[in-house]
Amino acid sequence: MSNNVLIFTERGEDGDVRASTAELFGVGGSLADELGGSLVAAIFGGETQAPVAHVAELGADRILTANDPALAEITVDGYSRALDAAIDAADPAIVLLSGTTAGRDLAAYAAAKRGAAHLVDAVHVSLEGDDVVVRRPVFQGKLQTEARARRDQIVFITVRSGSYSPLERQANRTVDAETLPVEINPDDLRVKVVELLESKAGSANLEAADVVVIGGRGLGEAQNFELAAKLAEAFDGAVGATRAVSDLGWRPHSDQVGQTGRTIAPKLYIGVGVSGAVQHTVGMRGSELVVAINRDPDAPIFKLADFGIVGDLFEVVPILTERVRQARSQ
Repeated sequence: MSNNVLIFTERGEDGDVRASTAELFGVGGSLADELGGSLVAAIFGGETQAPVAHVAELGADRILTANDPALAEITVDGYSRALDAAIDAADPAIVLLSGTTAGRDLAAYAAAKRGAAHLVDAVHVSLEGDDVVVRRPVFQGKLQTEARARRDQIVFITVRSGSYSPLERQANRTVDAETLPVEINPDDLRVKVVELLESKAGSANLEAADVVVIGGRGLGEAQNFELAAKLAEAFDGAVGATRAVSDLGWRPHSDQVGQTGRTIAPKLYIGVGVSGAVQHTVGMRGSELVVAINRDPDAPIFKLADFGIVGDLFEVVPILTERVRQARSQ
């Protein structure tokens, strides 16, 4: 029975490690230590110098890279072949992937291909004897359920973003990367990326931003969302939305935070006109500091807030935005 843990290292638009992947190295390292094995990182596509240095400082014992031209963009066909090569080289007991669109797609395909277990949407991962055990939220986050799989074969796990805090990087720690012999015929890829369209400002870095401003239905109408956008801009942060807002067509679905949208864990979350419905709050519970602005003192969001402002957002937000700009300009 293998004792190693393999992490699929997903990369952001800047080519470096995504925040949701960086979170995996803490739990991955703990699992590898408990199993008595190694923590292995797999990095695919493009220039790898920055992510290799990053995962080395996060504690990877071994780093595997693959850089075939067909891996320039993420496709399940191409990346699953690179992941197969990484699995063959690392011989892992557990493969960890972040619960992003790419991570979920790749894990499901790879697990099905191998007839292996796939534990999804985990917020906690542990070992019990020969079992891998995860906890995952159900019923819009009101409860958690337990799922487990035997370690007699590889176990694939997708971890919900924000479930773990990223480790502090160990400066100057280095690990030599190994190149995997991956060659992919582009004609064998059933999906080809022909164009990448840039998201509207604010949503692209929603999961990685240190400060996120969320606009809710309390803004009243689509054009009033500019208030939330200006506040986010003052912080150099990202702007997001609740499901009610995206359902109304005020913001694209890509901006939605919650059970059917993105999961975020910023250092600072500011809810503007957000009531605090469970569907939304399950996507932001990992936030370090929560500030809520709502005129309803009984709004559920205040139960989660570290700081609450009961007042008219149309008066409060412009003042707050200006104060932030002034403070940051000094």
